[in-house]
Amino acid sequence: MTVTTSIFGHTKQGQTVTAYRLENRAGMQVTVLDYGATIQSLRVPDRQGELTDVVLGYDTVAEYEENGGYLGATIGRVGNRIGGAEFSLNGKRYPLAKNDGENHLHGGIKGFDKQMWNVEVREDALVCSRLSPDGEEGYPGNLWVQVTFALREANALSIQYEARAEGDTLVNLTNHSYFNLDGGGSVLDHELQVFASRITENDAGCLPTGRLLEVEETPFDFRIPKQIGAEINADDAQLRCGGGYDHNYVLSGRRAAVLRSGRSGIEMTVETDQPGMQVYTANGLTQRPGKQGTTMGPRDAVCLETQLFPNGIHRYGFPSPILRAGESMHSETVFSFGLC
Repeated sequence: MTVTTSIFGHTKQGQTVTAYRLENRAGMQVTVLDYGATIQSLRVPDRQGELTDVVLGYDTVAEYEENGGYLGATIGRVGNRIGGAEFSLNGKRYPLAKNDGENHLHGGIKGFDKQMWNVEVREDALVCSRLSPDGEEGYPGNLWVQVTFALREANALSIQYEARAEGDTLVNLTNHSYFNLDGGGSVLDHELQVFASRITENDAGCLPTGRLLEVEETPFDFRIPKQIGAEINADDAQLRCGGGYDHNYVLSGRRAAVLRSGRSGIEMTVETDQPGMQVYTANGLTQRPGKQGTTMGPRDAVCLETQLFPNGIHRYGFPSPILRAGESMHSETVFSFGLC
């Protein structure tokens, strides 16, 4: 694996944003920014041997700062939603920013996706790290976080997450890449398989109620591969609340999903040690400019966000996001690419 660096631009505060391009011997490339520990580009060979950029993103720092969407970013301290934008820990109430209706989403207004990260280039990986201080976005305790991007020779991208708490806090880290295996256009003809027989039920605000629903005989059944658009417009209460798929799947094992495009011939496999994965069909991605003069909009990508269950701090029986003082957490998600 080789790493090359270039200046990507500057933030509104004048901070220099650097792009780090990782490349393996097969020619696969991933570009990571130190702003948001963000995957800006992920180029893999299609069936013609041509490199296709399979993630949505922007060409400038200003677009990442202003346009939102969390495109390719590392999400924290807590990915997904916290109901009522508050939680209690050790008998103390912690109010959080309401940035998703009455709920808290993806770590707040200036979460990990809007922060500058320290970067260390190693022989076999790119290591992004930062200290999230006590009180940042309302969360208690200092939290040291490290995200390691490693590009394997077999055309696989490993993302390893580590966190160490100095005080009791909450942690649920993920990456918010928007995948399109054709490099653009709708993903409704992409074929998706998800290795899960249940989802967490959502309320009208896409917040898990605490109930688990069987996917059998519903539009959420992707245990056998099918096109994403096959039932996305079905008359289903769960689909209506999210305007499409925006749901946490209760994973059956380490193998989480397979995504395929018949057009490009690219196949992506997702493996993780996390218990859940949010399948989000970019329903809220408003029409906007993308990279290299392209445009993007609703349902032009699918996010496969490996995670603990959303709103876990409020739901008994869900995997707990609490990380106690002196404890560490570690997780890994691997995106592997080949041809179908």
